[in-house]
This record gives sequence, C-alpha cells and structure tokens, in this order.
Amino acid sequence: MPDYSIRKIYPFVKYQKLIIASLIIGFLAAFLAVSLKKMTDHYEEVLFAQSQNNIIYILLFPLFGLSLIYILRQYLFKKKENKGIKEVFESTATGKGLPSYKIPSHFINGLITVSFGGSTGIEVSTVVSSAAIGSLAQEKEKFLKKYKSELICAGITAGITALFCTPFAGLLFAYEVIAKKLSKVFVIANVLAAAIAYAFVLLIGEKPLFTINITQWHLHAAPWLVMLGVLCGLNAVYMTKCVMFFKKHSQKIASHYHRILVGAAIISALIFILPQLYGDGYHAIRESIRTANTAALTLSGTLIFLGILLLKPVITSVTLSAGGDGGVFAPSLFIGAFLGLFTGAALNTWFDAGIIPINFMVMGMAAMLSASIHAPFTALFLICGLVGDYTLFLPVLIVCLISKYTAQAIYPHTVYSLSANKQ
Repeated sequence: MPDYSIRKIYPFVKYQKLIIASLIIGFLAAFLAVSLKKMTDHYEEVLFAQSQNNIIYILLFPLFGLSLIYILRQYLFKKKENKGIKEVFESTATGKGLPSYKIPSHFINGLITVSFGGSTGIEVSTVVSSAAIGSLAQEKEKFLKKYKSELICAGITAGITALFCTPFAGLLFAYEVIAKKLSKVFVIANVLAAAIAYAFVLLIGEKPLFTINITQWHLHAAPWLVMLGVLCGLNAVYMTKCVMFFKKHSQKIASHYHRILVGAAIISALIFILPQLYGDGYHAIRESIRTANTAALTLSGTLIFLGILLLKPVITSVTLSAGGDGGVFAPSLFIGAFLGLFTGAALNTWFDAGIIPINFMVMGMAAMLSASIHAPFTALFLICGLVGDYTLFLPVLIVCLISKYTAQAIYPHTVYSLSANKQ
C-alpha cells in the first residue's frame, strides 16, 4: 500500500518544480505583456495626437525613436542588435539561453518604436522578452535545464494570452510557430502558464483589443470568403517579400547613422501621406470599425485603401531595417482589417453583394495573420478572442485555411520561418 501511494504521487513530485516555474513564468510574462500594452497604447495615443497638430513632430518622432534605440543598444544593451523572433529560434534549437538583458531590451525598444511612429507592433517584442523570462527561469534551477524549450514556450504562451485575452491563441502560437511538436512537459508547462496569465487578465478586467458587435453571417457570402482568403494570401507574400527586400538592401548602407536617417525620412514621409500608418495602426482600425457597415466606397476612399495596402508593408519593412523593434504580427492585423473592409465595401458598392463589411474586416485580420505566419488556428482563436466573439468561428476558419495555403503555394516561407532557417 505505501509503495502504491508513492507511485501515485511521484508524477507530482517529479514535476513539482516545473509546475511552480510554469506558474511564475506565466504570471511574470502576463504582467510584462499587459504593462507593455498599456504603456504603448498611452504614449502612442498622446504622441500621435501631437503629430497631427504639428507637422514638425511627424519629422522628428521617427528620427528620435530610432536614434534613441541605437543609443540604448550601444551603451546599455551590450551593442547587440535585437533580431526579433530569430533569437527565440536560435535559443530553442541550441543549448544557449536568451540573455536576461533581452527582457528590458525588447520591452523598452518595442515601446519606443511604436510610440514614436515606427510602423510595427509590440507583439514580437512581447514574445521575445517573455521567452527570455522562461529562459532565465531554467538557468536558475539545475533540474529545469532539460526543459528549456518548454519553459521558453511557456513564457511566449503567457505573453500572447495576456496581449489578446485568449489562452487558446497563446497555446497555439507556441505550438504552431515555435515548438511544432507536443510533449507531456510542453502541455503541462504551457497550459499552466496560459491559465495563470488568463486568470491575471480576468482579475484586472482587461478588455478585448477591439469592440465589435457581430450579430450574424450569411451563407451567400461564402464565394466571397474564398476570394478574401486568396487576396490575403497574396498580400501576405507581398509583405514577406518586402521585409526581406528592405532588410537585404539596408545592409548595403554601412553606417548605422545613415541607415537611421534614411529610414526615419521614409517613415515620416509615409506617415505624412497616410496618418493611419503611424505606429501599430490600431487607432485607425478602431476608427474604421465605427463606420464600417455604413461606409460607401468613393474614389478618394479607394485611393486611401490602395495606399494603405501598398505602403504598410513598405513602412513596416523600413522600420525594422532601420533598427526598430517588432515584427509582422500587428502589420498583418492592420492590413487584413483594411483589406477586408475594402473588399466588403467594394462588393457592396459595385456588385450589390449584400454582405456585412464589419465581418469581412474581422475575417481579413484573421486571414492575413494566418497567411503571414502560416498558423491558421492561432489566427482563428486570436481574432475571436481579439473581438470577444465567436459568431464568425466557421467563416474565419475557412478564410484562414485558404489564405495560408494560398500564401504557401506561392512562397513557402514566412518572415519567421526564414529567421528560423538562417540561424
């Protein structure tokens, strides 16, 4: 009988330190993610308002932000340039952990980049800094060293969960994009991290990023869903190609100072032309949501939509190439929202399709993200959590799968997979 009792409790004893570490990582990563989100939202809103009141700020903010990031890197962060999610792939594929300074480095640089107009988002900054929390935990306890990859993923899971108020998106992102394989330890660590992160989000009353009233969807819109999925797939490939093109050619500018000057000038010019491109662009999405179902497509509106779709990948690529912190996560949501809204408005204006534009806006965000990172189920649950509604679960799933396989058929790589291959 005593032997039986010992065998019964042995799994808990064996994984006790892993459980405790996962819970601590989950809380710290969630706290970091929410703090970064709230600080970025606040300062981006304040500085964007200032830039709209005075054109001088449009010229100064990107230059100041990129210069400050460079100065901090030179004198505070060991002269090491942030490489985004590539750092996570390098760490999980090798025995090297993520250095602890990557936590403040990505936190501060992500905040500065977006607040001062850099056209990316804080999602990748959150992913890497949260991953560094997981990496740091395994370095502090000898028993946990063999679970390095699982604990890194636990930090990422908690960070994404807290950012988007949905544990499913956090778990699926860690699995689809980072780990790509399941194990008992992965499940234990990541489920616990997601649970504590989601509990923290509920405790502080964090709301979904966008407030959207979705009531229904019509089956007669099904053919247009296929078209939206294909369009998102094409745009995702265009964005990936843009990022790689500007990254490659920016290296030809030997001087960091000149790279910053050129990058800041391009960012300022594009923001002046289209203010919607400032920062992560969530402010522009929120404005469009309010009028989505009543908007009529005019010539000037069409030009604005086309400008956004063509220039957002460019300004994002320039931001990253000039030293800004971030990735394609937020830009994918931004492009998808406006591509979906444009498609819905165009179909209603020119073909009297009778579809609901706000639905296409939501589906566009999911489809574009799915195609950009080749993770349809992450995109599905993330967007449903993002708007706090699962009414569109089935059509979102359809467009996510179509967009992913369209993009994959044209170009088999994403920015993330290219980063993973170039270690």
